[in-house]
Amino acid sequence: MTGPRSNKAWLRRHVTDSYVRRARDAGYRSRAAYKLMEIDDREHVFHKGDCVIDLGAAPGSWSQLAVQRVGPGGRVIAVDLLPITPISKVSVVQGDFRALDLRDLVMAMAAGRVDVVLSDLAPNVSGIPLVDQARVAELVELASDFALLVLKQNGIFVTKAFHGGAYSDLVQGLKNRFGEVAVRKPSASRGESRETYLVCRAPKKL
Repeated sequence: MTGPRSNKAWLRRHVTDSYVRRARDAGYRSRAAYKLMEIDDREHVFHKGDCVIDLGAAPGSWSQLAVQRVGPGGRVIAVDLLPITPISKVSVVQGDFRALDLRDLVMAMAAGRVDVVLSDLAPNVSGIPLVDQARVAELVELASDFALLVLKQNGIFVTKAFHGGAYSDLVQGLKNRFGEVAVRKPSASRGESRETYLVCRAPKKL
């Protein structure tokens, strides 16, 4: 149920959230930076000098963390349909990652070398579980298509997913596309949230 009470409860929780305060104090644009930070600390997603493409990057906290982790010799390209306020040392591209011309542009910017593809994409929520789950699964599949086309042989794809009726099929689909798939639930992800993150390695080229 939504309404004034539920909105107030969300706002109260958001204001008192320790990760929100930490993100603000550290200069990150959202608390999501700490989700990726925990994943990277455990999975070693980033390495110095990596080239990273961040899909669904707005407002930019994942790109902020990525550029810190890859260092001055690396490159981070942030892609989103929404405008992104410029981020130091991050190349921002506004557009649809599914468009061939945008993919060609991003690959030119990456000089053909992509080590990591990140996807924090999420659909507009309809409130109808089956519809929303199908939209999430479709976005993950499209993002993994993109990743398979651009990643190096030992590249890594990190994507957000949501538990639901299609979740098992989604994970199995990624296992068919990558040599290794690890499921992670960062502590920065709220306990009641259905979101998980999948770290996929060793892409099997399309």
